Amino acid sequence: MSVVEANTIDAKPLTAAAFKEFGDVIEVNDEGVNFPINQGFTTRYHRIGNVDCRGDNASGIISIFRSTPLSLPIKIGMMERHPQGSQAFIPMGNEPYLVVVAPKGELDMSKVQVFLAQANQGVNYHTGTWHHFCLALNNVSDFVVVDRTGDGDNCDEILIEADEQMTINF
Repeated sequence: MSVVEANTIDAKPLTAAAFKEFGDVIEVNDEGVNFPINQGFTTRYHRIGNVDCRGDNASGIISIFRSTPLSLPIKIGMMERHPQGSQAFIPMGNEPYLVVVAPKGELDMSKVQVFLAQANQGVNYHTGTWHHFCLALNNVSDFVVVDRTGDGDNCDEILIEADEQMTINF
């Protein structure tokens, strides 16, 4: 699908190199550390992302998020970040999804990037990386989420003014 409109941004393929500034791509990659386990019947793709949990009484948790696709065209109307921990999304189905990110620090909409993730790719946002909530495509989609729980506020959200919102081309 392609939408031509002012304030548009193109989604590009999700690759480890393109996403490095924002976090880790969680996928099978023979270039990383991997080795056989379980009597050779399993290959472990080792340490493809790190879970970061900062602050008092912090620990890592595993949840499932069920995401409903937004109406088209998709506009970037909010961004969030987690200042005290990383957050990973791992799809449980066979649907692609969109990943919208911006660098750490003050949110700068001119630095937003959009990636088209395939069903065999997860993402692990680094602590403090700005991102949109999970953008399922086509159908309601479930994601395993690994993130932080503990004392203190760990979610900053910013609503984007209508004139600054971007429409995603994919």
